[in-house]
Amino acid sequence: TRSLTITSVDQSMFEKAQGEKVTLPCTFELSEEDEGPLDIEWVLIPADNQKKEQIIIMYAVDRVYNHYYAGLTGRMQFTNLDPRSGDGSLDILNLKASDTGTYQCKVKKAPGVQSKKIQLTVLVKPARTKCSIEGSQEIGKDVTLKCLSQEGSPLLSYDWRRISGTQNLPATSVLNKNTGELLLKNASREYSGTYSCVATNRVGTDECFVELNVTPPVNTAGIITGAIIGTLLGLSVLCSIIFCFCKKHREKKYEKEVHHDIREDVPPPKSRSSTARSYIGSNRSSLGSMSPSNMEGYTKTPYSQVPSEDFERAPTQTPAFAPSKVAAPNLSRMGAVPVMIPAQSKDGSIV
Repeated sequence: TRSLTITSVDQSMFEKAQGEKVTLPCTFELSEEDEGPLDIEWVLIPADNQKKEQIIIMYAVDRVYNHYYAGLTGRMQFTNLDPRSGDGSLDILNLKASDTGTYQCKVKKAPGVQSKKIQLTVLVKPARTKCSIEGSQEIGKDVTLKCLSQEGSPLLSYDWRRISGTQNLPATSVLNKNTGELLLKNASREYSGTYSCVATNRVGTDECFVELNVTPPVNTAGIITGAIIGTLLGLSVLCSIIFCFCKKHREKKYEKEVHHDIREDVPPPKSRSSTARSYIGSNRSSLGSMSPSNMEGYTKTPYSQVPSEDFERAPTQTPAFAPSKVAAPNLSRMGAVPVMIPAQSKDGSIV
């Protein structure tokens, strides 16, 4: 007897780029013996055999069920709105790398049952490819041009080309297409120019550019000497500034000390009122000390005897004793201590 058969057997593997759309074919033919209800299922077979198959979309009893697999929700649908016509193909939109896997189409109509497996690989195009230069760009040195894509499914292949000058790579260059490194040995001025790297995989390409400028060797000895001389000059200037600052600070400090210097061996000046009080006090103390007991220091002659009128005095000379009521001179101004000399009255008493 003849039963249901799946007719889409041409292709069983698909490679698509991320973001694209894919149609997984599943067409079939029914036989007269298949009298049961039509049932179409798409399942995702996990890479790990220990895990169960997961239904992603199903058609049964004239109805579509597409809420079984959250990873493809809103991005999958049957290609034909009426799968009963013999087309149970599946469309997956906006492909992601996580969509990679094995898909199986199962068609059931009792007593006929048929299935088909399709391998889907979602590849990522090369993207964010960056070019760089490693090594010294000096004449006679080895320079390495590097190329690397931040995104892209393997296997990636890199290819370098020169887009300025002769547009040919130097004769000494060595290219590694797997790593994207281009080694330029014994570089010369002729190697200078713009270089391009193209990263490629099965679903796309990406490109980056780099500018190479080969220059004569740098005079490092002159640079080091200049740096040392400049450093010494800078240090000397700094030392001069510090010295001048310290010197000026000491001068200001010395001027301030001299300006406020107070000598301890010189008494402070006295005002006129204090000088007068001092003089009066000295006179009083002198007068107070002229007691009979202290008079012995001023004379050896007993005061009980009255000297003669002509004692040590010329006839025409006036008496040597000054009147008792004579104003004392301002001896304090002359730097002398005032001393009162006793005088004798006519009756022989001491005044």
